[in-house]
Amino acid sequence: MSDQQSEPFTFDGGQVEPGEIEKLRYAVSETYLGDPVRIPVTIINGSRPGQTALLSAAVHGDELNGIEVFREVAQEWDHTDVCGTIVCLPVLNVQGFTAQERYLPIYDRDLNRSFPGKRNSTSSNRTAHRIYQNFIAPCDFGLDFHISTRGRTNVFHVRADMDDKDAARLARAFGTNLIIAGEGSSGTLRREATEDGVPVITLEMGEAHRFERELIDHALEGVRSVFAEYGIYQQETVRWPGWRTIIDGWGEKTWLRADVGGLVEMNYERGDLVHEGETIFQITNPFKSEATVVEAPCTGLLVGVLENPVVYPGNPLCPFVKIGTVQERIIEAKAGRTHG
Repeated sequence: MSDQQSEPFTFDGGQVEPGEIEKLRYAVSETYLGDPVRIPVTIINGSRPGQTALLSAAVHGDELNGIEVFREVAQEWDHTDVCGTIVCLPVLNVQGFTAQERYLPIYDRDLNRSFPGKRNSTSSNRTAHRIYQNFIAPCDFGLDFHISTRGRTNVFHVRADMDDKDAARLARAFGTNLIIAGEGSSGTLRREATEDGVPVITLEMGEAHRFERELIDHALEGVRSVFAEYGIYQQETVRWPGWRTIIDGWGEKTWLRADVGGLVEMNYERGDLVHEGETIFQITNPFKSEATVVEAPCTGLLVGVLENPVVYPGNPLCPFVKIGTVQERIIEAKAGRTHG
């Protein structure tokens, strides 16, 4: 939709004219009682032509940080000089959000493995299809906000298919220190949209079931930076984070797991660099009479850490990304950075 012609944003059931802002609740499914399940949508169609940007959050119902990002973008920012269109979908998984659960309560389905969806398939596929066809496919690029699952927290970072030049441009424009490269799992909004020619990146930020103001502010800076890169906010400038590391391949990630049950004592925080052989966790029994040490298997980065400090054997402790000896594709020097 980047033909540089100012035109309405059209979806099944309505359209938003240039210079208008519309807030609506769009039906994507029905309850057991036959009542509509509606997602909130805000469409900001600028009076001047430009790119169409997607902002989506809460595809998992317990992911709240992104919701607050979009509330502030849609309701508090000045949209007088918007060039193009901003499509805000703050709560994709309404049923999960209402129940404060990660997945769709219907058969515990993951909505973020259901895109682009199918019209005559399962409930999750039908919901994904309605969202995708009306509000994702018409866009030029997208930002999809996520949070770690319950009991864990993630450092703020971007996940993007860096082999796709358009997704790579978008990832760099957001301005995070860490980018983890990879195409994503089949059925995710990010992967399916990118493969369809709508580059989408995932923003991972923090912990489920809460607002974290520092991360929300960081995300708002990133959105402004992206809008500057694509000319939606021509008065803004693209953000440079000071340094950036791009780690090739989510395949270099490993989950550190508990071999015993007990109480976890953590020696590091999310985002810390840990050297090979250093103690990351200790797991002790209630008497502290026995301790099991969990060491870093190599030099790497703690992408996330455990928030709930109790584990069974086999429970995940943290996602750990190997760096240093692995191809760490770029630590960009400020003078040499590009966004094209």
